[in-house]
Amino acid sequence: MTGTGRGPRVLVATAVPAERDAVASGLSAGARPASGPGRVDVLAVGVGPAAAAAGTAAALATAAAHGTPYGLVVSAGIGGGFLPDAPVGSLVVADAVTAADLGAETADGFLPVTELGFGRVTYEPPGALVRELAAVSGAATGTVLTVSTVTGSAERAAGLRARHPRALAEAMEGFGVAEAAAVHGLPVCEVRAVSNPVGPRDRAAWRIGDALAALTGAFGKFAPVLESWNRHD
Repeated sequence: MTGTGRGPRVLVATAVPAERDAVASGLSAGARPASGPGRVDVLAVGVGPAAAAAGTAAALATAAAHGTPYGLVVSAGIGGGFLPDAPVGSLVVADAVTAADLGAETADGFLPVTELGFGRVTYEPPGALVRELAAVSGAATGTVLTVSTVTGSAERAAGLRARHPRALAEAMEGFGVAEAAAVHGLPVCEVRAVSNPVGPRDRAAWRIGDALAALTGAFGKFAPVLESWNRHD
């Protein structure tokens, strides 16, 4: 997809083809007439933080090797929302991308890897970009958690919210995408459309189609922002 131009090339990393297609459809609908080199590419990189990191890193390295590097990376897709702040069908733009289960269990509870003396657990997207994406879409802003195991109980949901009181959503790829972006010195953003509540697993209550439609609508509004965004603004 070709955009208007003064902004950087943007890579949008999704987990699965259905998310990729929803994002691409929205971007195509929202694009302005091409008038420059700006460009947004959408790629399905796989499910989970490891696959997301590997797929994103490969795409970034390939683009850089061909002399067409990206300037911004966006993790996008559907995910669980913490009620009542992020109901099904709503949209969340992350102002913090946090690995929720990277660390160690101890007798006193969970310790993030940072408290073990190494690594990091949070990336902060550019504040101006977060505010602009939220403004054009009506999205809520807050922490999006990355988990390797999707929450399936009220107890775990409560525990995550207790450790991360600003958490609005959970998904499985954002932190992996952020780690890959960081290797290349690139800013990252995360966008989630809520398909189900975080808590007891109830597939009958999931609204994946509605969430994908919300994702399409959001990226139709995001397209001009992504095409023109400049990290030095």
